[in-house]
Amino acid sequence: MVKRMKKKLRITFNSPLVLGFALACAAAALAGTITGESSTALLFSTYGTSMTDPLMYLRLFTHVLGHAGWAHLVGNMAYILLLGPALEEKYGWKNLLIVILVTALITGIIHNLLFPRTILLGASGVVFAFILLTSFTEFKEGEIPLTFILVALIYLGQQIWDGITVKDNVSNLSHIIGGLVGGGAGYLFNRTKHDTRKW
Repeated sequence: MVKRMKKKLRITFNSPLVLGFALACAAAALAGTITGESSTALLFSTYGTSMTDPLMYLRLFTHVLGHAGWAHLVGNMAYILLLGPALEEKYGWKNLLIVILVTALITGIIHNLLFPRTILLGASGVVFAFILLTSFTEFKEGEIPLTFILVALIYLGQQIWDGITVKDNVSNLSHIIGGLVGGGAGYLFNRTKHDTRKW
């Protein structure tokens, strides 16, 4: 009688960039709780300030790590952890890091120019970048996926509508910018992948 060896289950660190990003967001939230949100204002949010302030340039990237409370963090991380691993596997951690950094930088700059007296923080722009990037997973050269069109209409259309009609603390502009970055990245990554021309 042959006995089958049972394979032991183990937890794997399957998506280093996404998990690292989620842990960094959690650490920023914990630091904010401990410091009474002073660390969040100093390091993990962006707003108009002096061009000579070196932290201003750091905050253009790190504002995506900060969140306005644990509920805000959990809401964003649910999407990041759901969509991120598949994207990291398909495009690689370097390309996904570029998407995160570009989303952070563009949303930070535009926000500071248009709304210098308002604080911006949170990973929702990155979430929308991931959503639109995910819709490009079945991309083929010369085609635009219908899923991308529908996702763009549903998610970005809602953000544009909400931005016009709803007055709240949600940065619809960062959602729209993140979606545009994700859609553009999806097109470029897949076009490059399918382009076999030699330069």
